[in-house]
Amino acid sequence: MPLMFEKPLGMIDTLPALYERAREVRRYMEQETKSWGYRPIQTPSLEYYETVGNASAIRDEQLFKLLDREGQTLVLRPDMTAPIARVISSSMKEEPLPLRLSYCNALYRAQQHEGGRRAEFDQFGVELVGDDSMYADGEMLALLTSNLRASGLSPFRLAVGHIKYMNALFEEIIGDSDIAEELRRYLYEKNFVGYRQRVDRLEIAEADKSRLHQLQSLRGGPEILDRAKTLAHSSKAHQAINDLEELWGILQDLGVQDVIQIDLNLVGQIDYYTGIVFEGYGGPLGFPLASGGRYDELLEKFGRPASATGFGIRLDRLLEALNHINEGYLQKRPTLILFNKDHQQEALQEANRRRNVGEAIVMQNIESVPDIDAFREKYAEILSLTGESERGKHDE
Repeated sequence: MPLMFEKPLGMIDTLPALYERAREVRRYMEQETKSWGYRPIQTPSLEYYETVGNASAIRDEQLFKLLDREGQTLVLRPDMTAPIARVISSSMKEEPLPLRLSYCNALYRAQQHEGGRRAEFDQFGVELVGDDSMYADGEMLALLTSNLRASGLSPFRLAVGHIKYMNALFEEIIGDSDIAEELRRYLYEKNFVGYRQRVDRLEIAEADKSRLHQLQSLRGGPEILDRAKTLAHSSKAHQAINDLEELWGILQDLGVQDVIQIDLNLVGQIDYYTGIVFEGYGGPLGFPLASGGRYDELLEKFGRPASATGFGIRLDRLLEALNHINEGYLQKRPTLILFNKDHQQEALQEANRRRNVGEAIVMQNIESVPDIDAFREKYAEILSLTGESERGKHDE
């Protein structure tokens, strides 16, 4: 097959209808986020590997790397959190904390041939830097809820966990950091069968294996937190549970607890998050369309130590959950004005009048359309200025 029609692995063409739908959803979320006091920021597509590439949470094999003219290794931006951390520690270092920033940019992550996943996708998100309070985590979950509602998504749910609880439980029972990381990887990939099989192979007491198996049942409302305290005995684990209890009270005050479930199996990106972690699910999707959490150690890598929390929404997955293009959106298609040469001026005047009041208008010389019936199918309303007086609405 000729390569002229092929795209690189993981790259996707976004056709006009879906592009318009994505822009509309993005606008709703930008307006909502602005009303919470978040300011938009944009960073370059290319970053230095030694700084942003190394600091990102994305595995090295997923980075797109290239060399500049000086031989420096660059990467296509794999996430937005590390670039924003760089900006806050450099161009914005004089701005007082906390800082509230938002973004919507394309990210790039190389995929395996068998993966079938996008290598380029748009992500909308926010970062709240310099606030170590549990309220900041609550604000993230409330703002994510507001954004998903603004997009039109319904129903949806958010799962919330605490990475320190899991880490403390593994440290208490296993002790071996390599095995603990292996178990976290199974949970991160949602490979629960692999997790159970690996636990069964551990050379530990059966009672401890049972505790590790019971971790998978810690999903539900705040009532599971008491049971979580009986599985892990360390002060680190109990402090994580105390954090979740405090967070739940804040979520109740914010009025978003109805869409939230506690899930102590959540990992987030390996070695990235340091506290509260969460994921968002909606529609028929079996994988998260949004994720986020607290990362209190990243800013230190850029020379400006500060606590931080944030989230990102994958627009492609959100649109899939929204079923891409619903009937209400299709009815917003432009009006078509068909004209011939003799009625060109009349058509221009009518198009300008309608555009001045906010309508989207397509003007088309009917003599240049090879298949007029097929062309008319694209429009909900059609005005003919070709010497005929009829004006009609196309039946959908």
